[in-house]
Amino acid sequence: MGVVVNLEDGKKPEASIAALVELTAGDMKAVNELILSKAGSDVTMIPEVANHLISSGGKRLRPMLTLAAAKLFGYEGDGHVKLAMSVEFMHTATLLHDDVVDESGMRRGKKTARMIWGNQASVLVGDFLLGQAFRTMVDVGSLEALDILANAAAVIAEGEVLQLSVAKNLETTEDEYLEVIKAKTAALFSAAAEVGPVIAKASRNDRTALRSYGTNLGYAFQLVDDALDYGGSTKDLGKNVGDDFREGKVTLPVILSYRRGTADERAFWRQAIEGGNADDAGLEKALGLMKKHNAIADTIGRARHFGGIARDALAPMPNSRHKTALLDVIDFCISRVV
Repeated sequence: MGVVVNLEDGKKPEASIAALVELTAGDMKAVNELILSKAGSDVTMIPEVANHLISSGGKRLRPMLTLAAAKLFGYEGDGHVKLAMSVEFMHTATLLHDDVVDESGMRRGKKTARMIWGNQASVLVGDFLLGQAFRTMVDVGSLEALDILANAAAVIAEGEVLQLSVAKNLETTEDEYLEVIKAKTAALFSAAAEVGPVIAKASRNDRTALRSYGTNLGYAFQLVDDALDYGGSTKDLGKNVGDDFREGKVTLPVILSYRRGTADERAFWRQAIEGGNADDAGLEKALGLMKKHNAIADTIGRARHFGGIARDALAPMPNSRHKTALLDVIDFCISRVV
């Protein structure tokens, strides 16, 4: 059963990444060709598993950020294409690993790779994609860009372990949860945005600005996803509405509802999340408690806060089509729940 609630009153504003898609179309064609080339292997199962997810219709937002960030500073080479492909492979590998850890059955509207080929194949193909990503980074010849993306890979892995340590723990604080999404989501957004100015030989200040933009965009993106799980649609999410609840994930809407709740309400959350009694009736009750305590609205408010920081990070940059496109991404991310 999918439970859909109106996250906020009012008509959804027009916000899209159309400008970013248009500006990066030529480079993304090259990225996609490189993706297909690097996903190939004589081991038949590797391209089968990889292409199952690669071809499943993701927006490719992170590699487009790398391309646009490089062009924002006038980059003329082809290193940004290789780095963008590496970013997408890192992201894809993370998804393959995440689905195993979370025991997920659906991703982008399709069965997860683990449901078709099993957990072992999903993990190992994810490792293969990470290896290909790093081989391609080396080809770019930028030790600084390699360092940024290698560091991001380590941080993402730390985030996965950190998430395990707080799994089903309702005493998790908001600060602790933000540390999880900083590592799991914001780190790759940050790296994707920063390597552009790095290979374009932009100034230290410009590089720092793009890093801040990516980090805070990543926070906003994940918080919106958290809100959507309790009020979006299966089509928007690419997974079943309420999956986070059924899997016992402690995300910000749960944290806020639990901390603001009565003793009886907190007992419900412990039974549902820690006790694993997260059925459809429980989901309906959870939605009611989130509405009562403004948990979803406040999660969206936090996302807007981080979106504002991302916007301010780009403010000093000269106006250009690429700057406008990057700003549009912020509005697009937030608009998914409005």
